[in-house]
Amino acid sequence: MSEQAPVTLALTRGRILDDCLPLLARAGVVPEEHPAKSRKLVFRTSDPGIRLLVLRGSDVPVYVRHGAADAGVVGRDVLMEAGSDGLYELLDLGIARCRLMTAGLAGSPEPGPRARVATKFVNIARRFYASKGIQADIIELSGAMELAPVLGLAERIVDIVDTGNTLRANGLEALETIAEVSARLIVNKAAMKLRPEPLKALVARFAAVTGSAP
Repeated sequence: MSEQAPVTLALTRGRILDDCLPLLARAGVVPEEHPAKSRKLVFRTSDPGIRLLVLRGSDVPVYVRHGAADAGVVGRDVLMEAGSDGLYELLDLGIARCRLMTAGLAGSPEPGPRARVATKFVNIARRFYASKGIQADIIELSGAMELAPVLGLAERIVDIVDTGNTLRANGLEALETIAEVSARLIVNKAAMKLRPEPLKALVARFAAVTGSAP
């Protein structure tokens, strides 16, 4: 693997990165610097055949789709929102588990045939409410979603829920689960055809340390 260009693996910063680094270490891949303690975005590793990129979650499938990275680790929620054109979703790594849910003010009534929904998951929210026969007027926010119902900006939000503590602290309650979310290993389709050996080896290493089947 080391005689050719290294495989580039894009990781999602934050919780997924924190959960993924121990998996990589068990697979024999350790970055030369700890990504969370460095300003670098590209990292060589203990395996000369693998280098790491550390990106925002929404950017990981973009880099993989366009071939700037051969593979990536990203949340299922991001894939659901952005689509998986040009990508193979090969493994559920079983890390960074959470739920994508709707939420609203505790005790608030069900929305009518039309509802204002605040979220960064625009496509997911629109599809979900359309499946329920509700026309969602989407208000796109990048953070502080919990404030939207409190201040009357929206009747519902669609967001990632882990413990639900932030919702409860702001007088909200989790309502409907749209999807169970965990981190997935994705691979560029063209790269898999052009470089099958190193990429299949990478997938096998992840499968071995997670007990997942490709």
